Amino acid sequence: MEQQIQSMTAPYPAPGRLGRLVRRLWKYRFYYLLAAPGILYFIIFHYLPMAGIVIAFKDVSPFGGIQGIIDAPWVGLKHFDRFLNSFFFWNVVENTLVISGLKILFGFPAPIIFALLLNEVMRTSFKRIVQTISYLPHFISWVVVTGLIAALIGTTGGLVTAALNDLTGQQWSFLTNPQYFRWILVFSHVWKTIGWSSIIYLAAMSGIDTHLYEAAAIDGANRLQQARHVTLPGISFVIVILFIFEVGHILDAGFEQILLLYSPAVYSVSDIIDTYVYREGLLGLKYSFAAAVGLFKAVLSLVLILGANKLAHRLGQPGIW
Repeated sequence: MEQQIQSMTAPYPAPGRLGRLVRRLWKYRFYYLLAAPGILYFIIFHYLPMAGIVIAFKDVSPFGGIQGIIDAPWVGLKHFDRFLNSFFFWNVVENTLVISGLKILFGFPAPIIFALLLNEVMRTSFKRIVQTISYLPHFISWVVVTGLIAALIGTTGGLVTAALNDLTGQQWSFLTNPQYFRWILVFSHVWKTIGWSSIIYLAAMSGIDTHLYEAAAIDGANRLQQARHVTLPGISFVIVILFIFEVGHILDAGFEQILLLYSPAVYSVSDIIDTYVYREGLLGLKYSFAAAVGLFKAVLSLVLILGANKLAHRLGQPGIW
């Protein structure tokens, strides 16, 4: 009898790892249901297609279908070697890094400065109007933006180009001149992204304790000094995280923008990795070559983002993880 009483009063055995997982899933089931569409999106469109990496190591026919991929001969690193030893390799890599570097140099601090300026605006109505106007370019596709650029500074029919031709008596050519083309890419990128990119910085600024500004003002700090010693340190973690993301995308350089604007006259300064792969791999139906270059880019981008995250930790910032 005593043994039965002891067994009845003994503590209930702790559930195993599987039991805790099931209990946790059930407890937060509604949150997981809300996240399910996003999770399915990444699984279907980002993770399942990763099985196609095998194409980079085979010589696949563009018309063979799935069976053609399975039966294709294994060629190892042939396509990687072809890209690394290509005549265009150093040119496209240099153009990619230079264009991305210029976009980061001018495009990354621009929304931070814009957000700092907006944060100083006291009139709410004016601030909202400026924010709304600055957000609009984000919702305009690059097809429309490049059409506007061509209408303004196109070689034939551009309003600004025609005015300069009449005023100076010279023939101006911006979109076909290597000297100007990269700057057109950079400043059109800044114009399109500055407003939308500033949202996250404004959100971070709204979380800074107002007592810090009051203490700084009591100590005699003006508005510029408050922005430097209070606002910027308060959003430094956001700046670091977004900069790491920018480093991870340094090999992208804006494929759609460049594809719609460039021409053979400016290939020497605008032909990037993506446009080269588009011509050689997709238009030329060399799918294995395109997959190899895409995998090369992905691995190098992973190395860059890991390095940037490690550097952030060394500088005392939390980083992405």
